[in-house]
Amino acid sequence: MTRYHVTQTDSRRQASYVIMAKMAASMVESGEDAFRKIFKFYKRRNPPPDFSDVIDFSRGVPSAKVISAKLDLAAVSDTEAARVGLQSVRDWRAFSLQGYPGFIFISNPFLLGSQPFWVRQCLKTYPQKPNVCNLDMHMSPSDTQDIWGKSIHGLSGPPSGKRESKTLLERLRWVTLGYHYNWDTKTYSANHYTPFPDELHWLSFQITAACGFPGFNAEAGILNYYRSDSCLGIHVDESELDHSRPLLSFSFGQSAIFLLGGTCRQDPPTAMYMHSGDVMVMSGQSRLLYHAVPRIIPAPQGHTALEMEGCSLASPLQDSTVLEQMSEQDWAVCSRYIQSSRVNVTVRQVLGPGQSFPETPSQHHRTDAGQTDEYHEGSVDGERPKRKRSSSCDSIDIGET
Repeated sequence: MTRYHVTQTDSRRQASYVIMAKMAASMVESGEDAFRKIFKFYKRRNPPPDFSDVIDFSRGVPSAKVISAKLDLAAVSDTEAARVGLQSVRDWRAFSLQGYPGFIFISNPFLLGSQPFWVRQCLKTYPQKPNVCNLDMHMSPSDTQDIWGKSIHGLSGPPSGKRESKTLLERLRWVTLGYHYNWDTKTYSANHYTPFPDELHWLSFQITAACGFPGFNAEAGILNYYRSDSCLGIHVDESELDHSRPLLSFSFGQSAIFLLGGTCRQDPPTAMYMHSGDVMVMSGQSRLLYHAVPRIIPAPQGHTALEMEGCSLASPLQDSTVLEQMSEQDWAVCSRYIQSSRVNVTVRQVLGPGQSFPETPSQHHRTDAGQTDEYHEGSVDGERPKRKRSSSCDSIDIGET
């Protein structure tokens, strides 16, 4: 009976792929590229879209489109994995997609109870100075010095139901780490750098090693903070000088629809869920593919509240771990925030071995994650719509606080 159910499910998926392909072809004929149209389809609020075509890796059922990915089990010891809050590599559920060479999706490899630490880092530690965030563009350094401390009171208790002004944490849209991305020139530079967090480097180092990329050097990070009506426009991540190294994406909190397309926007994208704890590794040909996040959706039961409620805040940690114990107050703020929000962390190696920044930064790049144009309210892919407060797509944008 199980085999029959899987076969029937695969048949329905195959049929849906054919339908989506035909739909994409008709879109191109009408003058609108396939990626943009499918982005708008999943972003639509009324009527809501049909999510039956969206791949859910958490189910762990390989199909004609989804295949198991091979990992290097010897690259990361169990001790090294546990040190950064990861399960043993042999227990990871890793998948690839037919037609997307170099793309690996790891369905929540985190140990039970370790995600809260990473969420706290994203909310409390990484927005601290000297790192850069969108609020810096409109506020004085003293006002953004302690975003967490200034937000604790407003996020410590349950929602009151009344319309309240947003805390600084709720107004946070992006933070950059390491080599700070320049939104205007779409480049990194040697003179705009702050130390990259050691613990995030080691987390990235272990995951990339298991995926066949030993020696990964995490040099830049972009954190995006999504509210329930946020989205990320269609773009390609190509501002790094070395494209031979993979790009990592970590998802925490509410779930999202992620679209992965091709090298041109006429290629119809594949839709997949990103749940809390999921990790994506994009390397090789998939490193320079168009992608986007059209929608944030409530996480299914069991994916959030990040397994936090089921773990003890007083559980012992091994001596060598980079994870730190979470206080009840910190947990209360993180829990309240993540009930309606999602945090995504992308980690990149900017320079290859022996590389250095050019004296005159290149200006030829198309788009990159976090680029200003992609995050305006109502924006799909770089268009600059009129600013309006009632947009269905909240901007993760340096111009919106």
